[in-house]
Amino acid sequence: MTGTTALSVRTRRPLSMALLLGIVLALLSGLFVATPALALECVPDASTGCVQGIIKGTDGSPAAGVKVSLSGGSEKQSVETDAEGKWVFAVTAAGTYTVTVDGDTLPDGQYFKSVDSREVTVELNNLASALFPLSDDPEASAASAAAESSGSSAGSSSDFSWPRFWQQFVSGIRMGLLIALASLGLSLVFGTTGLSNFAQGEMVTLGGLLAALFMTFTGNLWLAAILAVAASAAFGWAQDKVLWKPLRKRRLSLMQLMIVSIGLSITMQYLFQFFFGSSVVRIDTATPSTFTLFGVTLTVQSYLAMGVSLIAIIAVGLGLTFTRFGRATRAISDNPALARASGIDVDRVINFVWIVGGGLAGLAGVFFGLVFNGLTWFTGGQMLLLFFAAVTLGGLGTAFGAFVGSMIIGMMVELTNLWLPGDLKFATALLLLILILLVRPQGIFGRKERIG
Repeated sequence: MTGTTALSVRTRRPLSMALLLGIVLALLSGLFVATPALALECVPDASTGCVQGIIKGTDGSPAAGVKVSLSGGSEKQSVETDAEGKWVFAVTAAGTYTVTVDGDTLPDGQYFKSVDSREVTVELNNLASALFPLSDDPEASAASAAAESSGSSAGSSSDFSWPRFWQQFVSGIRMGLLIALASLGLSLVFGTTGLSNFAQGEMVTLGGLLAALFMTFTGNLWLAAILAVAASAAFGWAQDKVLWKPLRKRRLSLMQLMIVSIGLSITMQYLFQFFFGSSVVRIDTATPSTFTLFGVTLTVQSYLAMGVSLIAIIAVGLGLTFTRFGRATRAISDNPALARASGIDVDRVINFVWIVGGGLAGLAGVFFGLVFNGLTWFTGGQMLLLFFAAVTLGGLGTAFGAFVGSMIIGMMVELTNLWLPGDLKFATALLLLILILLVRPQGIFGRKERIG
């Protein structure tokens, strides 16, 4: 015998005894599988998906000891919320599962604000959440549940309800603001250089991954986010100095520059996989806290992301309108040759645009990682088409157009979930882009250009 057995201890007993003991333990665990357990750790990987959430009372205190069950396919699990109100399930097959909260185990005086059961679509190597906001008014709770029930049975979709509509509406605003952060940098670079940067998605991914990396060293979310944004801005500066400025001096065509950006995008994706792996990377490993405002329940990170994003977008807009740098940027966007002849340092302005674009992309990556509770090496690549759609829809090279286009795309992506499967939400946004461009090829705020 070797010194190590299945129980990781040194023993002189025959190996058959160890196997028999293992079989007995397995049978005993199967007998008590229905007993609630505190299984509050789940790490998504290629063979595991996680469903999680947190239940709090109306006063914000955690609801401990609440029984939560999951069913679907061959899965049937049950857990109890811990002292912080957290619960989590680990599943080994992708699909749609039903999460149900036992109302009899809720704290005294607490009732469901809407429903006690939700369907959640779970993918392997990913995280999913289910929210169950509580109310201290039993009549309001019953009315809300009845409204959701009647709403789901009326109209063209069995899933429509007004509470869900407003939930998706606010989620659309959130998605639009996050897309706008990345699209603004993409639009500014295009306006000043004419480059369609296909590596913009990877710059977003870089910001989120750096925030996760800095979080492991500092343990402070705010500090990690600031360092990630600063590092992303520095990468934008270095990217222009080392790559794009020398290529511009060699007078490469825009098609050649675009191909270089595609190569840079692929290179960064492989580097992300090499250093961070292919699994989901979480910036904040704690279960997100939720907050209900005017009947809409989102995570605290979502509200912070929306507020900070809006402030950053307004700051960029004011800077472009009232500062010397903003006027120079608009002058270069209108006529680079005339701007250079007027004494504007075009290369310096373009380099600053890359710094701003890199910082905005990094900030978007941080918020994508927080809002969606994790990101992978390909998160930015998945969103890249939406970034281009927002810029094209609003009008190429216009910052305000990029913002409006982003909000339209974000709303379309989220609101179509009311009637269509989630897999089609990106397709509807791109279909809207095609329809608008058929009527107005230059985009909503773009200008017609004379050719020839």
